[in-house]
Amino acid sequence: MTTVIVNAGACGYTVTIKAEKTGDGKIGVSLETECETVKKLLADIAVVDRFTPLTAIQNNPVYRAAGKHLKHPACVVPSAILKAIEVEAGLNVPKDALIRFVKE
Repeated sequence: MTTVIVNAGACGYTVTIKAEKTGDGKIGVSLETECETVKKLLADIAVVDRFTPLTAIQNNPVYRAAGKHLKHPACVVPSAILKAIEVEAGLNVPKDALIRFVKE
């Protein structure tokens, strides 16, 4: 199982993403959060194909679900979901990502 914890930013929500192989070329996804809109994503992405992270943005089921349910287009959670799936599927290595703001 791959677990990713996301501090989503100014909204203050934390999301725990878990991705786990189901044994049939699919990846099961779970989301733990207090964010009601992120919770709604799960209805559309609870089980996805292991190659979902390689699907173009306009056809990607995670980004389609985000477009349907999320109010904030800059939310980092969909990308983190794809990263968790990618690692669980063996398509990449687990490596932290970071968005850092620098005041000048």
